[in-house]
Amino acid sequence: MKQVLDDRRRGSGRWLGLDLGEKTIGVAISDELGLTAQPLKTLRRRGLEKDLEEIVTLASSRGATGIVIGLPRNMDGSLGVRAREALRFAELLKDRSGLAVRTWDERLSTVAVQRVLLEADVSRKKRRRVVDMLAAAYILQGFLDAPRQTKADGPPVVP
Repeated sequence: MKQVLDDRRRGSGRWLGLDLGEKTIGVAISDELGLTAQPLKTLRRRGLEKDLEEIVTLASSRGATGIVIGLPRNMDGSLGVRAREALRFAELLKDRSGLAVRTWDERLSTVAVQRVLLEADVSRKKRRRVVDMLAAAYILQGFLDAPRQTKADGPPVVP
């Protein structure tokens, strides 16, 4: 929690939120005050180097001061293969961007977004196009809301 609050004290700014998938990366962005997350876009995965480059360029062009990456923990809280890949991606992104990079537990974020889209009667084709960026917004909003909701320890910090 202290790390999240320290990030905010360094100056309010925009945060990018990322939902890393095998084929795509959902991207969301916060407002400048760090209060709300909005879906931004979905990037097609093109290889590690190109993905990192595209995100660093996007963060720079949007004036992001930090990046939050969804950490896909197992339901028991342990880290599986996908979570370890996300941590590696976070570490590389931190090195390349020079920005604060945080991870945030994303368990069930895609499921929650899918449920909302189904309840809104969004077609399967449209759901496929928007689910990743909406999941990124869901992850980012959870990160932004955390300091206002709890006094527990904060999200894992990329070393």
